[in-house]
Amino acid sequence: MAEKKEKLPFTMYKGYPLVRSNNDIYYGDPRDPYVIFIHIEKTDGSEEEIPTQVTVELLTTDESVSIFERSKKKSEKKSLYDALDIGRIWLERALAKN
Repeated sequence: MAEKKEKLPFTMYKGYPLVRSNNDIYYGDPRDPYVIFIHIEKTDGSEEEIPTQVTVELLTTDESVSIFERSKKKSEKKSLYDALDIGRIWLERALAKN
């Protein structure tokens, strides 16, 4: 029987933990082999600071791999929603392969 993971105390988005620190967002369970890293490059300058340029990456959580080799896929998007959308697809596909 598969081992059941305990629930993490983070905000969840479409079934995965979502953690933000300033302009960096991590999406996914750090105990899984892959997570999504999103960096907000630019905002629209309004009071709400809506992201207008973000970088999204699929990263391996394998600590035996060099930090420079952890990135498996990378893309730039014009909104946070687009970055989360493609990031979720990449994450689900990568986790399904394991």
